[in-house]
Amino acid sequence: MHVLFSYGTLMDPVVQEGVFGRRMRTIPDALPGFRVDSVTITDPEVIALSGTDTHRILRPGSSEARVPGARLELDDDALAAADDYEVDDYRRVEVVLASGVSAWVYLAHDEASTLPG
Repeated sequence: MHVLFSYGTLMDPVVQEGVFGRRMRTIPDALPGFRVDSVTITDPEVIALSGTDTHRILRPGSSEARVPGARLELDDDALAAADDYEVDDYRRVEVVLASGVSAWVYLAHDEASTLPG
């Protein structure tokens, strides 16, 4: 089982049904050290599913920064579906959440190489 931290559209039950084929259980959590920015999406399927071309995207922030969101538990197929949903502006990386749980998260592709580790 994989843990995915969502801070945007993957918390939306309608998007979950479109991406995973069902609603997912979400557990509130937060990601320290990051901030939210926005990105314009051009993929028509993603826009149709989410209902908007403006999506949230993570970028490294100050040590005091904290992004609220939720953990989703995904099997291999659901994680692959999430990868397919996220456009090239995002890259999946592993992080440690405020709860201490390790999770995957999608952040700005151009920022992924600046992370420590």
